[in-house]
Amino acid sequence: MTPLWTVAEVIKVTGGRAEGLSDVPLTSISIDSREIAPEALFIAIKGDVHDGHDFVARSLAAGASAALVSEAWFSANGGRQLIVVPDPLKALGQMAVAARARNRGQIVAVTGSAGKTTTKEAIRTVLAAFGPTHYSIKSFNNHWGVPLMLARLPREAQFGVFEIGMNHAGEITPLVKMVRPHVAVITTVAAAHLEFFSSVAEIAAAKAEIFLGLEPGGTAVLNCDHEYLHILFGHARAAEVGRVITYGFDDSADWRINRVDAAGSGTRVEVFHEGQRHFLNLQVAGRHMVANAVAALIVAQLSGEGLSTAIEALAGFGAPEGRGLTLRLGPSEKPLLLVDESYNANVASMNAAMDLYRSVTPPGGRKVLILGDMLELGPQGPSLHAGLLGAVLATGATEVYLVGPVMKSLADALDERRQSDRDVPPVTHFASVDEIAGSVLTGLAYGDAVMVKGSNGVRLAGLVQQIRDKFTDV
Repeated sequence: MTPLWTVAEVIKVTGGRAEGLSDVPLTSISIDSREIAPEALFIAIKGDVHDGHDFVARSLAAGASAALVSEAWFSANGGRQLIVVPDPLKALGQMAVAARARNRGQIVAVTGSAGKTTTKEAIRTVLAAFGPTHYSIKSFNNHWGVPLMLARLPREAQFGVFEIGMNHAGEITPLVKMVRPHVAVITTVAAAHLEFFSSVAEIAAAKAEIFLGLEPGGTAVLNCDHEYLHILFGHARAAEVGRVITYGFDDSADWRINRVDAAGSGTRVEVFHEGQRHFLNLQVAGRHMVANAVAALIVAQLSGEGLSTAIEALAGFGAPEGRGLTLRLGPSEKPLLLVDESYNANVASMNAAMDLYRSVTPPGGRKVLILGDMLELGPQGPSLHAGLLGAVLATGATEVYLVGPVMKSLADALDERRQSDRDVPPVTHFASVDEIAGSVLTGLAYGDAVMVKGSNGVRLAGLVQQIRDKFTDV
């Protein structure tokens, strides 16, 4: 089998040189010394917290065949089994571009204010049913995550699916020009990262940068259930996008979601397209999850492989961990129902998650809601948090825990409403997740339902793990 890279190929692409290293195969690439496989290439990236150069020796001892390091570090430290370059991050980008150039598969890129990772997972699920599919893991979607995932693209992969994120204008452009997708998906446009934008319209323009890397004749796939579709269309025209396809619940959508029915713990969906009716049976619930699955169905059709296999593949699609994964912990007759939405949060995803949670019925106890701060919303943060009041009340939660300094605005709004409406659930506010854990773990019991939702920086994932550890399957 042809290796992912060879030392000679890396040197040719990056302009680097070998030190104490022969031309050996490199079957994987890593920037994490804890995840080294045999014959790996370790790339010493300097991050905000750690410098990968500090872990070169550990990576080589763990079985890496080579480490890619900076000229400055080599001058100070020397060593063997090294590929030396001026800048490892730049070299990673050069490898990404070369990996994309040698691959002849169909490439998909996904961005949006919410639902990127879940949509990426749905797309890779359907494409994997057709042939070898490479895809971004976790949420590796930034200035180092995208080139790392692209540099790992196998030559023979039939499909590639890449997630591209941003929190500033101009960040998507260089990444999508590396990826050069045939299909670009924008899941939605909503209030996120407002700390760095003056309006949601500016966010829409930044998301539309994904069109700048589309291959000639490429297709844009756009969710139309938001107020900024006209901005996306304008940028698509300016970028001379070959074709635009819309999807969603709006009557104007090319792929219109006509009906959504609960089916046990899953969902049955009716979709109209060009006079044809398609039915999906999904293991996930929620309107936002349905939209993500329909985006994958469109990509499957664009691949030329047909819809029946894609529909069958989507029947096995489940929510990723931290993004709506629902767990039944403990005794089957009276479990604790845990809805894990702990990975990230903005206004759109908060509302979508709570819309889903309103349909959840506790197995036999209370209905608990735990929400953490939505980060990077800037001066509008307090008002946007307070604006979640209606969505919280609609969930039917019997108890609400709020975590983070900005969530104080929502706590105040709920407390004020409770003065005139005694049906408003009791609310407890904590400054940090460390303060909430004891109260939550003591209060929860088998038969309860609990949803945990917040931005990743609030660290609610740790609380989710504590809940899972305490209410383990029996």
